[in-house]
Amino acid sequence: MNCSLCGSETTKFSVTHKRVYHNCCICKGILLDSSCFLSSKQEKKRYEIHNNDINDKGYQSFVSPIVQSILKEYTVDDNGLDFGSGTGPVITSLLKKQGYRISTYDPYFDLNPEALQKKYDYIACCEVMEHFHNPHQEFKLLHSLLNKKGSLYCKTSLYNKNIDFNSWWYKNDPTHVFFYTKETLEWIKNHFYFRDVFLSEKLIVFRK
Repeated sequence: MNCSLCGSETTKFSVTHKRVYHNCCICKGILLDSSCFLSSKQEKKRYEIHNNDINDKGYQSFVSPIVQSILKEYTVDDNGLDFGSGTGPVITSLLKKQGYRISTYDPYFDLNPEALQKKYDYIACCEVMEHFHNPHQEFKLLHSLLNKKGSLYCKTSLYNKNIDFNSWWYKNDPTHVFFYTKETLEWIKNHFYFRDVFLSEKLIVFRK
């Protein structure tokens, strides 16, 4: 199986819970074999279980690294996009309460094609990139939606060699199909011509 991000050859990495995972030889991403993907109907049903409540304090705290970074780096005059906003667009809700202009897009819960025809100063992508069946296509799209010097704020759990993959909780969600390493983020930065990538414990930021 070729890597869905960079197209390179992969090697078999793990078989756990009857799901097969591959490791990319070039970008170092770990991807679920496409034969193990859920159907669209199954995926949507799984997402509906999340039932995210925009008023939930724990949920608000979880997304706060993205929200606080946007509040610090952008103003109410800038345009934003909550990409993969899900059943409860808490990032959008919190920013709008501060007077910010932000649109939403989600392939299951807010299919808003007009939102993908505009340009944005910042894009929030919280706990979304691990769901990408075709990460190459999705990151190409995200890069194209950003204005010059725009920022893409992402949140996901990265894999590293100190993690025992077979017991790693993050891979147990069957809708998580691609896992990133620091090397993968560098590959994305270089291939899609982002100016920089900033990585902290709770936040990933690509700068165009």
